[in-house]
Amino acid sequence: MSEKQRAPTAPPVRILIIDDHTLFRRGLIALLARDARLQIVGDAGDAGEGLRRAQELQPDVILLDNHLPGVLGVDVLPALRETAPGARLLMLTVSEDENDLSAALRAGAAGYLLKTTEGDDLVAAILRVVAGDSVVAPEMTSKLISAYRVAAVSAVSAVPAPAAGAAAPAAATALAGLSPREIEVLRGIARGDSNKEIARDYGIAETTVKIHVQHILRKLGVATRVQAAVIASANGLA
Repeated sequence: MSEKQRAPTAPPVRILIIDDHTLFRRGLIALLARDARLQIVGDAGDAGEGLRRAQELQPDVILLDNHLPGVLGVDVLPALRETAPGARLLMLTVSEDENDLSAALRAGAAGYLLKTTEGDDLVAAILRVVAGDSVVAPEMTSKLISAYRVAAVSAVSAVPAPAAGAAAPAAATALAGLSPREIEVLRGIARGDSNKEIARDYGIAETTVKIHVQHILRKLGVATRVQAAVIASANGLA
């Protein structure tokens, strides 16, 4: 019996889909419904209906398109977070615009995937965001790094140049404060590995990985794994 056919050992992840393309929405529902770990509790074709359904259903995950009638999905994110504070928000869109990606992550999205994502990869991403991870489509990783670099350059240009002998950039200084094991875990994060995959690679417990991740985020001064991955990639750790 396959993993998908076994009865789930935990309550299924409750999902709300917000997308204005009816055929895509129906196909997505059919695809995800095949996995016993997931439960589609509702769907909506526009932002207003999506907000109402989110308030009513309080799902675990909201799959959100970026191009909705009359509004961008990224602009709806703050309202969805307020309406369904327990939900993890995962963008699922055709937009490969790095500005949309950056705006979504700043607005609190737990991930950003493209509609070309394979079904199994989408299921894996949903389970990862429920577990507290952040996910970004591999095709968008380089754009994410570019966006953060541009932001970093803009921030640096807005302040006076440091005097000779001044401290190294904050990110590099923070990386120097990581232990060898934390560096290994950070490399795994930068590869997009889950906690379970990192634990398997280094022969440590998954709970230990979670603790390392918490320490890494604190030391780097970031809130999400995506931001940590960007810092790692920008400093040659990916």
